[in-house]
Amino acid sequence: MKLILTQEVDGLGAPGDVVEVKDGYGRNYLVPRGLGIRWTRGGEKTIESIKTARASRAARDEDHAKEIATKLQANPVNVKVRAGEGGRLFGAVTTSEIADAIGEVSGEKVDRRTIVVTNPIKTLGAHEVTVKLHDEVSATVALNVVPA
Repeated sequence: MKLILTQEVDGLGAPGDVVEVKDGYGRNYLVPRGLGIRWTRGGEKTIESIKTARASRAARDEDHAKEIATKLQANPVNVKVRAGEGGRLFGAVTTSEIADAIGEVSGEKVDRRTIVVTNPIKTLGAHEVTVKLHDEVSATVALNVVPA
C-alpha cells in the first residue's frame, strides 16, 4: 500500500514522503491515526503543499529551537517522583513527567515523543536525557530525580 505521510513516523519517514507499507499497517494504524493518507495521482499537490509548509516552518523554528536548547543546557531540570528506601523509585520516570518538568524550566511545551531516554530511569540522582527540538537541533538535558 502506498501512503503519503502527514506527520513524522519514526523509522518510516517525514511529512510529505511517499512510503510503501504493508496493507494492515497502513489501513489499521497509519490512516486511522491521521499519520498518513492514501497515495493517489492527485495527491502530488498535497505532497508539494506539505513539503513547502514544512520547509517554511523549519526555517522559522530552527532559531527558536536553538534558543530553547541553550536554556535547557544551562539549567538542570528537577523531576519529583515517589521513591522508597534506598533511592529506588516506584516504577520508572516517564517521558511525560520529564516533558512537564522541562516545560516548567524552559517555559516552552516539549512533546514527550521528542525525549530520548537511553536507559529507563529507576533511581534518584543525576541523569541525562536528549531532547530533539528540531531536525538539526537537539539538547542534552541534565536531569535531577528527587523524591517528592
